[in-house]
Amino acid sequence: MNTKKTQIFLRVLLVLGILILLNFISVRIFTRLDLTKAGVYTLSDASKNLVRNLDDRVTVKAYFTEELPAPYNNNRRAVLDILNDYKAYSEGNLYYEFINPEGEKNEREAQQAGIPPVEVQVVKEDKFEVKRAFLGLVMMYEDKKEVLPVIQNLGSLEYDISSAIKRLTTRTKKRIGYTTGHEETVLTSMQQASREIAAQYEIVPVDLSSSTAEIPQDLAALLIIAPQTKFSDTAKYQIDQYLMSGGKIAFLLNKMNVDLNAQYKIARPLDIGLDDILENYSIRINNDLVRDAQCASITVMQNQGQFQMRSQIPFPYLPNAVNVDRSNPIVKDLQGLIFFFASSLDTTLTVNKGLKAEVLVRTSKQSGRQSGFVMIDPFRRYAPEELAESSIPLAAVVSGSFKSFFEGKSLVPREIKSPDTRIIAVGDGDFMKDDFAGNRNNLTFFINIVDFLADDAGLITIRSKDIAQPPLEQISDGTKKLLKYSLLLLPPLLVIGYGLLRWRRRIALKRSLESQL
Repeated sequence: MNTKKTQIFLRVLLVLGILILLNFISVRIFTRLDLTKAGVYTLSDASKNLVRNLDDRVTVKAYFTEELPAPYNNNRRAVLDILNDYKAYSEGNLYYEFINPEGEKNEREAQQAGIPPVEVQVVKEDKFEVKRAFLGLVMMYEDKKEVLPVIQNLGSLEYDISSAIKRLTTRTKKRIGYTTGHEETVLTSMQQASREIAAQYEIVPVDLSSSTAEIPQDLAALLIIAPQTKFSDTAKYQIDQYLMSGGKIAFLLNKMNVDLNAQYKIARPLDIGLDDILENYSIRINNDLVRDAQCASITVMQNQGQFQMRSQIPFPYLPNAVNVDRSNPIVKDLQGLIFFFASSLDTTLTVNKGLKAEVLVRTSKQSGRQSGFVMIDPFRRYAPEELAESSIPLAAVVSGSFKSFFEGKSLVPREIKSPDTRIIAVGDGDFMKDDFAGNRNNLTFFINIVDFLADDAGLITIRSKDIAQPPLEQISDGTKKLLKYSLLLLPPLLVIGYGLLRWRRRIALKRSLESQL
C-alpha cells in the first residue's frame, strides 16, 4: 500500500515538474503557431528586424476602454497580442502599457495625446446604448511621437504599427520624385496614394518641360505617371542619365487615349515619345487595349419598357487581374487588380541583353487585345475567338545593367552604362487614382511599387497581409451545371443508398438467424 502511494506521489510530482519546466521555457523562449496561409498572426521578418535594431526605447501607450462589446473587444485583444510580439523581439527596447481612460482626467489625457473618443453601440438590459470609447495608440521615441487614433482595421495593424515605428526611428526620409510638365497625373487626383507615400517618403516634383531641367541624383526613385504630351530629347536625356547613375524608374503609362465623353466612345494611340527609349531598355508597351472575360462591372442605364433602369454589366476593358507572380513581393499577396483600359507589355526584348524580366501581372486564360482605332461599346458581347489569348502581360519589372539610349547620339551621355538597377513598367497610368482606387489592392500595388524601387521591400511583406478574400475562379457554364445538380442530387442519393445498404444488411442478418434456428 505504501509503495502504491509513493508511486502516485512521484507521478504527481513529475507532472508538476514538467508543467513548471514548460512554463519556465515558454516565458523565456517566445514562439507562435500560425496556420494561416499568409502568416497573418505572425510578425513578418521586417517587423522583427525593425524592433531588434532599435537603438533606444520606444514607448507605446494604448488607450483602450475596457469591457467593450464585440467586435470592439477583439481589437483590444489583437493589439495586446501584437504588442507582446513586438516586445518579445525588441530585446527590451519596446515598452507598452494599457490605459483605461475612465474619468474626466484620463479622458482629457487621451485626447491631449491625440486619441479622440468614438461612439460605439452597446446592448445593455435589452436596449441599444451609445457609449464613448477610446481605441488608439500613442508611440514615443526620443522627442518624437506617432499616433494611431483609432484601431479599426486589424488586417493592417502590423503595417500601421511597423510603419509608425519606422517613421519615428528614421532620421531622414528618402526622396521620391514624380515628373511634371507633360500633363502627368497630378497628386490631387491620387490623394489616397500620395498621402500614404508621404508618410514614409518626401515627395518631390521634377519638371522636365524645361531644356535646363535636371533630375536630382539623390532621388530614391522616379515615377512617370500617365503623361499626355510628348517628351523632348532633353527630357529623355535626363531620364536616361538618371537611370545610368543607378536610379530606379517606374513607367506607369497610358498608351491609348480613351475618350468617353464623345457620342461614340473611341480610343486611339497616344504618342508620348517614350517608345524608343523604353525599347532600348528592353521594354515595349504596345499601342493596344486589353480585354478580359474576367473583368469588373460598370453601371449602365437600360430601357425596360417605359422605364430606364440601372444595371451592372461586365466590361472586358476593365480586367480583373488575379494572375500575378506569387514569387515577387510587389504582388505576391494581392488577390485582384482592376486595370482601366490597359495596354499589353512585351518583355522579350531582354533576350541576349543580360537583363532579367519578370512579368508581375497577367490577364486570365480568356483575354484578347485590339490595336489601332478602337470603338468602345459597353453592350458588345465578344465571341470566343476574340478572347482566345491567355496570360497577356500587363505589368513587369526589368532589372540589370542598362545601356544608355544616347550612346553614339548628338547628346553625349555622361554615363553609358548603369550599375545594376531596375525599371517597372505598367500599361495603365490610372489604376491608383482616387476615382479608380475603390479596390484596395490597386492602392497597395502602387505603394508596393514605390517601396520596391526605394529598397524598402520589407514594408511590402507587411502591407500585403491586408488582403481581401480571393475572387472566385471563373468556370465554364457546363461545369457550373454539373456542380449545381451534383450538389442537389448527391446528398439525397447518398442517404437513400445508405438506407438501402442498412436494409439489405438487416435482411441478411435476419436470414442468417433464421437459418441457425
